[in-house]
Amino acid sequence: MNASANDSSNKLVLLPMAPLMACADPDSEIPLCPPRLDQAFVTGSVAGTPGRIPQVSSDLTGCDRWGSIKARWGVGRMHYAVDPGLYALGSPDESSPVLVTANYKMTFDCLREALPGRNVWILVLDTDGINVWCAAGKGTFGTEELIRRITASSLKDVVKHRNLILPQLGAPGVSAHLVRKQSGFKVHYGPILAQDVAAYLDAGLKATAEMRRKAFPLRERAVLIPIEIVAVLKPAMIIIPILLLIGGFGGSGGFVQSMTHDGIFSIIAFLCAIFSGAVLTPLLLPYLPGRAFTTKGIAVGLPVAIGLLYAWGGDLRSWREILLGGAWLLMIPAFSAYLAMNFTGASTYTSLSGVKREMSWALPLEIGAGLSGFAMLLVSRFF
Repeated sequence: MNASANDSSNKLVLLPMAPLMACADPDSEIPLCPPRLDQAFVTGSVAGTPGRIPQVSSDLTGCDRWGSIKARWGVGRMHYAVDPGLYALGSPDESSPVLVTANYKMTFDCLREALPGRNVWILVLDTDGINVWCAAGKGTFGTEELIRRITASSLKDVVKHRNLILPQLGAPGVSAHLVRKQSGFKVHYGPILAQDVAAYLDAGLKATAEMRRKAFPLRERAVLIPIEIVAVLKPAMIIIPILLLIGGFGGSGGFVQSMTHDGIFSIIAFLCAIFSGAVLTPLLLPYLPGRAFTTKGIAVGLPVAIGLLYAWGGDLRSWREILLGGAWLLMIPAFSAYLAMNFTGASTYTSLSGVKREMSWALPLEIGAGLSGFAMLLVSRFF
C-alpha cells in the first residue's frame, strides 16, 4: 500500500488537482467531485452512487513505469499524484474490500500492481502527492482526511460492509476509534508491503509477524540514491565553478596552471563528498557505527577524505598543499554527514523527535566544519 520516491505526455501530471475544490459544497469543505475519468491510467468506469467511478487495472503501462523512473530522479516528483477519491480495481461490488492509500502515484501504482485479478475498491486520500508513511507523519494521511473521503465518495452506499483496510505505516496519522465513531467504518491495519495485501485478504484480514516487520534491504536503500544525487547536483552546478576559480588564484605557475592542479583537485574532493554522503552512506547504512546519521556520514566521509589525500600525494612540505588537504579533510566528512541525514527514513528506529534532536547538534557541527574547511581553502591561496 505504500511505495518504496512525469511524463509530459501523461495527463495525470499536467492536469491540476485544484478543480476538485470547485465542486465543494459552499457550506462544507468536503469535495463532492469524484476523481476524473480522463486520467491517463484510468481504463474505464463503473456506476456508483456519487456518479461514474474511475476503473483501473493492475497492469501498469509503459507511461506508468516511465513516470516512476522520472520521479525516482526527481523529475516532477512533487506533482506525481492522482486525484483523491474512490477507484474501482477490476469489477468490485458491494461486498468487495476497501483499501485506503495515498495519492502519490507511485504508491497507488504499487498497490494496484500487487493485486492482479482482484476486485477491490481503492479509496485514495489527498496527501499532497506524498507516500503513506511520510504523509502519516505530516498528518495528511490522517483521521480528518479519511472521514472526509468516506463521506465525499458516498462509500456507505457503495459497499454494504463497514470495513476499511489501511496500510500499517499509515497508523501514526489515523485514530481508528474516531473514524468508527464519525463514519461508522472500522479500521483494519493491513501489512506493511503492498505485495502482502493479497495474502492478507485471503487469510481473512490476518497478518503474519513477517507482514508487520519493516526491513530496509539494499535494493530499497539504493532506489533512494538517484533523487538525492539530483537534488545535490543543482547547487553543485554553482559550487563547482567557484571551486575551480578559487583554485586558480595564488599559484606560482599562473592562474591556468593552478586552476588545473588545485581547482581540479577541489572539484574531485567535492564530488567525493557527494558520493560518500549520497551513495556510500545508504548502501552501507546497516554496517556503519552509531545511531545518529551524522555519525554514519562521518564514518564514510572521513575514510574517503583520507583515501583521496593519499591518492593525491600532496607535498606536505608546502603550506599551500597542507592547508588545501586539511580543508577537504574537514569539508568532505561535513558534507557527507549533512547528506547522510536525508536517509533517516531508511531506518526502523528514527522518529520526528529524534531527527529534531540530532539536527540541533549536528547542523552546527557540520556548518562549523564546512566553514572552517572553506576558510582554510581560501587561506591556502595566499601561501
